Amino acid sequence: MYRSPIESGRRSSGAVGHRAVLLVAAVVVAVLQGGCESPQNGNGMAGSFYLNPYKDLANLGRIALVELDNNSGHPQISADLTEALFVALQKKQVFGLTFVHQDNPDWRGLQQNLDSLQALRQLLAMRETLKCNGLLVGTVTEYTPYPHMSLGLRLKLLDLTDGQLIWGLEQVWDSSDRDIQKRIKHYFKDDLRTGFASLREELVVVSPLKFGKFVAYEVAETFERPEQ
Repeated sequence: MYRSPIESGRRSSGAVGHRAVLLVAAVVVAVLQGGCESPQNGNGMAGSFYLNPYKDLANLGRIALVELDNNSGHPQISADLTEALFVALQKKQVFGLTFVHQDNPDWRGLQQNLDSLQALRQLLAMRETLKCNGLLVGTVTEYTPYPHMSLGLRLKLLDLTDGQLIWGLEQVWDSSDRDIQKRIKHYFKDDLRTGFASLREELVVVSPLKFGKFVAYEVAETFERPEQ
């Protein structure tokens, strides 16, 4: 069971809500920096993603997907990947989606300093502005094109009703990895159900758009809680 670190023995004059926000910041740092072991999901993917066992994603109703920030040297990949993620999450039909594009005046504020106390307080106030109960933000941490296609992501979903972390992921997809290649086969066999599978599998590891769709598919799969 995942346990968030709490500063032991500290007594402050702040209210319970103040301590709760500090706890949220600790959870975000612990999950997204240290990672959280998660069981494999249906497509065989296992990695550093966290799904809050005490939260029902269906209760969110609608979330705001913020266009991804980008630490790579390829500016277009963040927009393309966010669009692919939007489509993949729509297919899951877990919650409704609102897209916050990078040209939105609120975009930078939603991306920066999300682990700070002040920012988390602001996020709680953003619920009415966004007309959403959840906020999905993240960064393309790395990207390299063909012939060695790889993509790194750091993502997190926050509950705007109480500031808690619902879900988080940090992972790198490397097209040269044999496990990734097996999962690409699964992607075409079970998700796309299309002919000419071998040819299309080869295209995934040379096309940024197709590789991004595969990554988005795998990310969306982690929102499905495994059956007990």
